[in-house]
Amino acid sequence: MKETDREAVATAVQRVAGMLQRPDQLDKVEQYRRREARKKASVEARLKAAIQSQLDGARTGLSQLHSALSDVRDIQRSLADVSKDWRQSVSTVESLRDVKDAVVRHSQLAAAVENLKNIFSVPEIVRETQDLIEQGELLQAHRKLMDLECSRDGLMCEQYRMDSGNTRDMTLIHSYFGSTQGLSDELAKQLWMVLQRSLVTVRRDPTLLVSVVRIIEREEKIDRRILDRKKQTGFVPPGRPKNWKEKMFAVLDRTVTTRIEGTQADTRESDRMWLVRHLEIIRKYVLDDLTVAKNLMVQCFPPHYEIFRNLLDMYHQALSTRMQELASEDLEANEIVSLLTWVLNTYTSTEMMGNAELAPEVDVGLLEPLLSPSVVSELLDTYMSTLTSNIIGWLRKALETDKKDWVKETEPEADQDGYYQTTLPAIVFQMFEQNLQVAAQISEDLKTKVLVLCLQQMNSFLSRYKEEAQLYKEEHLRNRQQPHCYVQYMIAIINNCQTFKESIVSLKRKYLKHEAEEGASLSQLSMDGVLDAIAKDGCSGLLEEVFLDLEQHLNELMTKKWLLGSNAVDIICVTVEDYFNDFAKIKKPYKKRMTAEAHRRVVVEYLRAVMQKRISFRGAEERKEGAERMVREAEQLRFLFRKLASGFGEGMDGYCDTIVAVAEVIKLTDPSLLYLEVSTLVSKYPDIRDDHIGALLAVRGDATRDMKQTIIETLEQGPAQASPDHVPIFRDIVVPSLNVAKLLK
Repeated sequence: MKETDREAVATAVQRVAGMLQRPDQLDKVEQYRRREARKKASVEARLKAAIQSQLDGARTGLSQLHSALSDVRDIQRSLADVSKDWRQSVSTVESLRDVKDAVVRHSQLAAAVENLKNIFSVPEIVRETQDLIEQGELLQAHRKLMDLECSRDGLMCEQYRMDSGNTRDMTLIHSYFGSTQGLSDELAKQLWMVLQRSLVTVRRDPTLLVSVVRIIEREEKIDRRILDRKKQTGFVPPGRPKNWKEKMFAVLDRTVTTRIEGTQADTRESDRMWLVRHLEIIRKYVLDDLTVAKNLMVQCFPPHYEIFRNLLDMYHQALSTRMQELASEDLEANEIVSLLTWVLNTYTSTEMMGNAELAPEVDVGLLEPLLSPSVVSELLDTYMSTLTSNIIGWLRKALETDKKDWVKETEPEADQDGYYQTTLPAIVFQMFEQNLQVAAQISEDLKTKVLVLCLQQMNSFLSRYKEEAQLYKEEHLRNRQQPHCYVQYMIAIINNCQTFKESIVSLKRKYLKHEAEEGASLSQLSMDGVLDAIAKDGCSGLLEEVFLDLEQHLNELMTKKWLLGSNAVDIICVTVEDYFNDFAKIKKPYKKRMTAEAHRRVVVEYLRAVMQKRISFRGAEERKEGAERMVREAEQLRFLFRKLASGFGEGMDGYCDTIVAVAEVIKLTDPSLLYLEVSTLVSKYPDIRDDHIGALLAVRGDATRDMKQTIIETLEQGPAQASPDHVPIFRDIVVPSLNVAKLLK
């Protein structure tokens, strides 16, 4: 207490010191004293109230404790009285055991009396129930079956309560009602038969299906009631619980599975389209069945059965199982496509699960895949492998068929523009189109893979095509009489190259959305090169055919016979024009190059005739006559090739100008100007060589050895530079070495 007083005094001193820090605060001492007095009075009042409240609570608690003690003592005395009475009544309870047994027997007899009518009428009820089942009166039959089961279960339950160990009486009751289980099984069989035909029954007689569902619902309620009673008594009647609702869904599941499996009417041996038919039947059946279930069956079942959702799951699972079975078979390529198209596209399309009739109950976005990704991938790998083999075989067969056409006695067909062609490009790209259309039905990724595969195989095929075209040309050159329509079919082969190029571009544009597929682009570049090579070889072969016929007439050029009036150039022009009438059936890109090549080659052969010194002019008159003839023939050739090149544009006249330029050198009458004329010729044609100049001077016949040597040496000192647009023509002309040696003498 002293310590507390000291702390209180110290606190008060500190507080007063805080109040009286300035002289002017002394005037307020009385005011401070009154304020502190009020605070003290308030604190004391609150303290007194708190203490009073605690005293009142303690007083109440003590009162309640005294009352509780009194109650405990009263209970103790009552328990003592009860214990005393119980000890006194033990002997009385033992004396009432006979009464207890009598009560039990009375209960059994009461149950027997209650079921007496049913007990004596069991055989009759069994017969009536059997008749009702056979007549299809399922609800009435079930009502009587319930009466039988109720009597049996009631008697057995009482017997179990009286003496659960007495199996003899339980067996006696069970055997007396033995027909009841048979009736239950027979009725269940009828129910399952109705459920198996439920999709038909619901359209013809929905009442029957409703009756079946009502019976199942009754049995479910009885099962629940018996299971609840089991918790109290421990007794369960024989055959319970029946679980008919669970069995109903099992029956429906088996029915759905059987219906899906039973749609295969054909095999591959009997019908090549067996799988397509099988899948189409499944599609139709499933769509029809689910539509009926959605519109009619849901009205026959309680909502908590969720019959449509359960049927949808059953059909989906049955379809998945069936698709797995089909996928595991040894399917052909077209069958794999049919299966994958159906699984990946048809199943979720508006033709099936996405049909408006099934919305909104069926959400295709929530359906699980019918086949796992690994199975789909395996099928696609198998398909690509099989397709590769098939394409190789188809291309080989197409080429063999085309080769047989090459030796026919009749000309090939022409397209709408009159160009010769064979059926090979159409067959090849029709095959590609069919496979790409099929692949597109499955997925964009597969379509791209098939396109790349087609282009790759096309690349290999074109190499074989080139080899066969080369062999065809070589065979003909060995015997030019065979085949009869060689020229026409070689033209068709050339045109096929252009058709192939156009078809490849069209195919890529149609089926390749992005040009990013590097493999496809590289394949096209490679194929374009091969096709151009085939066309070039074909054109070369046709020109070889032309020049074989022209050989005799080309050999007459620049000879004495030619100078005296040979019609060799007339024949050359007629022959070339005649051939080019056939070559008109060549498509424009190749025909233009072929016309230019023919023009160049005729001029080269003409100049070669000059350089071979078949003639040496004897005088100025003879040189003039020969030169003028050369100019006339150059114009004749120019006119011919202008006519042949009509529609191709300009740029081919320069070849004939070379003949005119050579003729000018020959025609020159003043030998002193010969160097200047030759220099002009060399400046125009920088590819002309010394041996060409020597041969040309030898043809003139008036140039001395020194003159030849001087001209050649002078030209060698300042070789002419070729212009960028110069087309070499003399480089292909070889001057015989014997003639060159003679020229320098």
